[in-house]
Amino acid sequence: MRTVVGVLRGGPSSEYNVSLKSGASVLNALDRERYDPRDIFIDRQGAWHMHGVEATPARALRGVDVAVNMIHGEYGEDGSLHQVLDALAVPYTGSSAAVSKLVFNKHLTREAVQKFGVKVPHGVVVKYPKRGAEDLEELARRLFTRLPQPSIVKPVTGGSSVGMTIAEDFHTLLWGLEHAFQYSPQVLVEEFIRGREATVGVIDDFRNEKTYTLMPVEIIPPPHHKFFSYDAKYSGETLERVPSHFTHEQKQDLMNIAKAVHENLGLSHYSRSDFIVSRRGIYFLEINNSAGVGMTEESLMPKAIKAVGSKLSEFFEHVINLARR
Repeated sequence: MRTVVGVLRGGPSSEYNVSLKSGASVLNALDRERYDPRDIFIDRQGAWHMHGVEATPARALRGVDVAVNMIHGEYGEDGSLHQVLDALAVPYTGSSAAVSKLVFNKHLTREAVQKFGVKVPHGVVVKYPKRGAEDLEELARRLFTRLPQPSIVKPVTGGSSVGMTIAEDFHTLLWGLEHAFQYSPQVLVEEFIRGREATVGVIDDFRNEKTYTLMPVEIIPPPHHKFFSYDAKYSGETLERVPSHFTHEQKQDLMNIAKAVHENLGLSHYSRSDFIVSRRGIYFLEINNSAGVGMTEESLMPKAIKAVGSKLSEFFEHVINLARR
């Protein structure tokens, strides 16, 4: 008998379109001889749909043996969807609700990884001022005098680099804050670390290793993008090298840090950590969990999986088995 797999995609976040693509990749990768996939769609208002008809979560998930969560951003990555699945006793791929809530918050994740010696960029978390635009300008002035420029301005929650900008002067810092606050009530302003971008995927209990680390992927955005922005991620213009051109020592350090972060934060099944490799060392930026690792054709995790001689169908078979244990 085939395993019924509910693939959840869509959702209420700003990453709705990316989620649709990730879910489609999963549906295409599942072996039809082994699995009976069900396309479960969640619209922008949060309503669930099955076979094009609106349904309650319980009805949409009826008969589902395991759920593959491809809902990006809030609801899908912040622990909310996980709580729904837990309440309905439906096993799912990825980390628990509590861990997902932690790693969805970039500030809390930074604080957690620093406790076990991982280096992060210097940064400050700010909340939206009570008096709005009037106080926002004053906040920008304080940050401008406190932090060296350029700086990275990003929402504390969210993924796919949505709402993230580089501030090079006071005016771009003010605009960056206004932009980031559209996506999160808290904003993280970090020092801009000059270096090379990298990402490292981790898979649990893969190829006879308790925590299997994929090869680092080197990310080289096009010249007109100063960092791996949302547009750079999905335009197809970014060069992604795997195997990367990092030194052997740098590769080992990247893999060791990604493994340590995955294990120490208690992530399950798989994750992907982002880094900057600079002259001052390796800086951890954030960790992606569940749908946040990305599964579109442009995504980094599928490329890293293929680079070690595997394929998405094998990967999903593996994590589905982990979820059903």
